[in-house]
Amino acid sequence: MENALIIFVRNTEKGKVKTRLAKDLGDDKTLEVYKFLLQYTRDVAISCNCSHFVFYSSYVHVNDVFDDDLFTKFVQEGEDLGERMMNAFKKVFDLGCRKVCIIGSDCYELQTEMLNEAFEKLNKYDVAIGPASDGGYYLLGMKRLIPEVFSKKDWGTSSVFDDTIESIKKARVSYSELTVLNDLDTMEDLLETNILTHLEEDDSQE
Repeated sequence: MENALIIFVRNTEKGKVKTRLAKDLGDDKTLEVYKFLLQYTRDVAISCNCSHFVFYSSYVHVNDVFDDDLFTKFVQEGEDLGERMMNAFKKVFDLGCRKVCIIGSDCYELQTEMLNEAFEKLNKYDVAIGPASDGGYYLLGMKRLIPEVFSKKDWGTSSVFDDTIESIKKARVSYSELTVLNDLDTMEDLLETNILTHLEEDDSQE
């Protein structure tokens, strides 16, 4: 497949996902929210016409929400987020994919159409990037590996998007931006969605 989508996820372990959210919501409910986001991300991704890859934080999780027959699974490798993403891109490019996009699992506003748009942009541009409202990005797409995009960044801060754009410009490659979306990291982010209502409805039906 020419197009490939990488999804970066954390293994679903209580106390190890969405730690900023957990400070207000508690570990148990936060884990429920994260599992909901994983299901949402899976559903959005699977509708996109591409090869699908999941890279886990600690170990490959078999028979989870990401169907083993639809998603190729690996473990993230590297000291920081930048190195882990760069290694994931390299692995997927080495498998023969020509246009590769990476997303996380915490963007409840992401739609399949936006993934399709990113791959379409890569027909014309070297890089496609989806800025997040918190100063990071929710999607990064490339037609070839550009290592400097992943190095010397303060990951998890509001400068990541701007610093990444600066690296792209220094590499003298073309790029196009997608629509700005919100990542879900805090209680305030969560309350702007209907996720808690969905979870309450699921609990009442059990």
